[in-house]
Amino acid sequence: MKRRSHTTWVLWAVALGWSLSGCDCGEAPVWEPTPYALEIPPFFPPMDIPADNPLTVEGVELGRLLFWETRLSEDNSMSCGSCHLPEVNFADPAQYSTGVTGAVGTRNAMALINLGWASSFFWDGRSPSLEDQIRDPVPHPSEMNLPWPEAVAKLQADGTDTRYPERFFDAFGTTEISEDLVVMAIAQFVRTMISADSKFDRWRRGETDLTDSEYSGYQMFLREGGDPEEVPGGQFGGDCFHCHGEAGLQFTDHLFHNNGLDPSFEADPGRASVTGSPLDSGLFRTPTLRNVALSAPYMHDGRFQTLEEVVEHYNSGGVASSTIDPFMKYTTGGLSLAPSQKADLLAFLHTLTDTVFVQNPAFQDPH
Repeated sequence: MKRRSHTTWVLWAVALGWSLSGCDCGEAPVWEPTPYALEIPPFFPPMDIPADNPLTVEGVELGRLLFWETRLSEDNSMSCGSCHLPEVNFADPAQYSTGVTGAVGTRNAMALINLGWASSFFWDGRSPSLEDQIRDPVPHPSEMNLPWPEAVAKLQADGTDTRYPERFFDAFGTTEISEDLVVMAIAQFVRTMISADSKFDRWRRGETDLTDSEYSGYQMFLREGGDPEEVPGGQFGGDCFHCHGEAGLQFTDHLFHNNGLDPSFEADPGRASVTGSPLDSGLFRTPTLRNVALSAPYMHDGRFQTLEEVVEHYNSGGVASSTIDPFMKYTTGGLSLAPSQKADLLAFLHTLTDTVFVQNPAFQDPH
């Protein structure tokens, strides 16, 4: 356990809003966390890190342990990483994840990638912050099924080499573990899970070239769909950039869209289950296309097993409905891309694969 200056401990506690009343501050434990030097990749925007949960080396290390900690589940068999596997872009290759009780979810587990830039979480956006999102799976009856007080008690009683009380002191200045501190540590770790070394990234940095097919697919990605003789502004393109634009190199607009999957929404109302607005029926959050080739199955319900199916869905125009997104403007006739154009588009999507990210030892199970 590190011993640090009393002044540093008090300033950090005040910054986090912790109360010092009732303590003998002359004898208070002291500590000094090490600021984590987060490297923002070229062309990425700054990351908005909450002022009450700054990144520290100790916090990130603790968060990684907790992300892979199976004792956060009812039967000690499941961790966050159980449904967010590195080799599949920290997502789940199953259509729906199975919890510790055998209960099966109703949506595909989203990939955990570049979430430090996200503005809402879950497919329906019900959580406004990463910390809020992390709070949900531990007690959820279809996931880890462990009430937070019991989860905290397990960690507090830790008698293994992990030494959780000491690690919480190093990260937060207290050996008293709480739900909030567990959530904060995992959020710190997840914010370091940055992908920015795909072939496309290296091309943008001038370090490599795209093949003719990959570059043609990139241009297809950026162009409006439709025959210009029939559709004003049509460019014979894939019409992908509206929702998956490369602004900030995130390949998502972080917004909600009905992308033409179903004619009605009784099975899953999507965003409407959060807002209560019928206008949000069938709308789901736009996932990033980064590492999309590794992230099958696709869509909120995992209905498509291959990228080829996904491309063909958009090429066909999708299914019209009352809340279909205006960008899905080819529900009659579709985009009518030729086989060679679809192949080029797929080639471009594969340039977004970042094997360095999924193999990064800093994100793997440390237990």
